[in-house]
Amino acid sequence: MGVYLLVVLGATAALTDAAAACSSWPVCHRTPTLSTPTLLVAWTHRTVASLVGVLAVVTGIVGLRRADVSTRVKAALAASLALYPVQIAIGAFVALNGAADPLPLAHLVTGMAIFAGLTLALAWHLEPEHERNTATRTADLTLDEEPVATANEGEETTEAVLNAGPLTRAKYIGLAYFRLMKPRLMWLLCLVASAGMALAAGPALTVRTVVLTLGGGVLAIGASGTFNHVLEREKDKRMDRTSDRPVATHQIPVRNAVAFGLALAAVSVGVFLQINPLAAALGLSAILFYSVIYTLVLKPNTVQNTVIGGAAGALPALIGWAAVTGKIGLPGLALAGLIFVWTPAHFYNLALAYKDDYEAGGFPMMPVVRGEATTRKHILLWLSATLLAATVLATLTDLGWLFAATTVSLGGVFLWAVIRLHREQTEDAAFRAFHASNAYLGAVLVAVVVDALAL
Repeated sequence: MGVYLLVVLGATAALTDAAAACSSWPVCHRTPTLSTPTLLVAWTHRTVASLVGVLAVVTGIVGLRRADVSTRVKAALAASLALYPVQIAIGAFVALNGAADPLPLAHLVTGMAIFAGLTLALAWHLEPEHERNTATRTADLTLDEEPVATANEGEETTEAVLNAGPLTRAKYIGLAYFRLMKPRLMWLLCLVASAGMALAAGPALTVRTVVLTLGGGVLAIGASGTFNHVLEREKDKRMDRTSDRPVATHQIPVRNAVAFGLALAAVSVGVFLQINPLAAALGLSAILFYSVIYTLVLKPNTVQNTVIGGAAGALPALIGWAAVTGKIGLPGLALAGLIFVWTPAHFYNLALAYKDDYEAGGFPMMPVVRGEATTRKHILLWLSATLLAATVLATLTDLGWLFAATTVSLGGVFLWAVIRLHREQTEDAAFRAFHASNAYLGAVLVAVVVDALAL
C-alpha cells in the first residue's frame, strides 16, 4: 500500500506542478510553506518515497532469506526490488530536467509494475501449502434435486393476503413488484452513472441531465432485475438466499412479471431518448446484456460468468458519460474499466459466503468449480487490478487529492479485509470483505463526484 500511495500521488495532476516547483534532487533546496503547496507536495512525495523504499528493501530481504518462501514469490519480490532503482532514476531525471514526455508515463508504469509484483508475491505467499480444493470439480450440477422452498408455501401466503383487506393486498403486491426491480442494486449503479456524468460535465452538470439519466437508469435496473427473476425462477427455488423471491413463490404470475419488465424497459428507453440516442442505446444494451447474455448464457454455463458479467455494471459509467457528451470518451471508458475489474473482487466474496447455495442452484461459480483457495487468490488479484484501474482513472482526469486519499485509505481497508479472509477462511470473513468492497467503491465514486464538481 505504500507503493500504491506513491503510484497514486504520481498519477495526480498536482504532481506535475510539484516537479516544476522542486528542480533539485534528492532534496529540495527550498523549504516548503503553506503558501507554496506544490513545494510541500514535492517534499511529501520524496519523503514518502524514501520511507517506502526502506520498507520495500526490508520486505524483499526478509522474503528472499526465508526458507519457507516459494521460488515464484522470491522471483516476484526480486523483480519488484530490481525495478525500484529504475523508478528512482526516472524520478530524479524528471526532477532535474523537467517532466517531458514520455518520462512521466514511464515513471507511472514502473511504479504500477512494482505494485503488481508485490501483489503477486502476496497472493502466492497466502496460498495454502496443499490446495486440495483447487482442482476443477466434475461434480454434477444438475437440477434434479427438490427445491428448498416449495411453491405451495408462496401460494398459501398469497391466498391469505388476497383474502385480506384492499389496503393489505395493495401493500403486499406493491412490495412484491418493488422487489422484482432489485432495489439494492440501484444505489451503487446510480452512483456509477453519477460519477460518469460528473467526470464529463464538471460543475456545468445540469439538473435535467441528472434527473433523466438516473430516472432512466433506475427503470433499466428494474427491468433487468425483473427479467432475471423470471428467467431464474426455478433455480431460485433451490437456493435459500433466493427462495422467497416474488416470482419463485408465485406472489406475482410470470405473465405479469414479464409485462412489468417490458413496460419498465420501454419507459427506460423513452426517458433516455430525452437525453440522446447513444444513452438510449447503451441503456437498452445494459438491459439485454444482464437479462440475456449474463442470466441465460454466462451465469449457468461458465465459471467466468462474474468476470464477463462485470460489463453489465460497467455500462452505467458509459451511460453517464454519454448523457453529457453524446459520445464515448476515454475517461468514461477508464471509469467503466474500474467497475469491470472491481466486480470479481467484490462478488467472489459473496460467492464464497453462499457457495453451497450456488451449488444447489446449479451455478458454476468460482468457489464451486475451482475451489475456495483459488477464489481467495483471485479476489486479491482482482483487488490489485481495481487499485491500478483507479490509478489509470486519476491519470486520465483532473481528479484531486480527495480521490487520491480515498482510493489509498479505503483500498487499504479492502486489502486488510481480503488478507483476513485468506487467514480466517470463514463465512464472516467473506462477508467482511464483501462489505469492504462496497465501501471502497462507494467512497471512491463519491470522491469522483465531489472532485469533478469542484473543478
